[in-house]
Amino acid sequence: RHPLGFVFTDGVKAMADIAGAYWLLDVVGSYQPQLRKVPFQIWRMDSKDGQGTVTMRGDSNRPDRVRQEIPYTDFPEGVFEMYFTDRVLMLKREY
Repeated sequence: RHPLGFVFTDGVKAMADIAGAYWLLDVVGSYQPQLRKVPFQIWRMDSKDGQGTVTMRGDSNRPDRVRQEIPYTDFPEGVFEMYFTDRVLMLKREY
C-alpha cells in the first residue's frame, strides 16, 4: 500500500526496489486527484543519458495527459510501462 492511497503489485515493488524508484510511485500517486475520471492509465518512464520523462495516457491511442521531465535519474535506460486501474498500479505483464 502506498501512502497516497493506492496499492501496487509485487512486481511494481520489485521494480522500485531494484531500480531505487519509489519516487516513480510517488509521481503516479501525486497525479491521481486530477485523474480520477481516467479509469485506465498507462504510465511510461523513458530514460536515457541520466535524464527521463514520465508520461501518462488514458489509452494506447490517446495523447499524453501527463508529462513530467526528470532532469536527473539513475533509472535503467530504456522504456518502462505500468498500468493503473481500480487504484492498483501494476506491471504490464500483471494485467
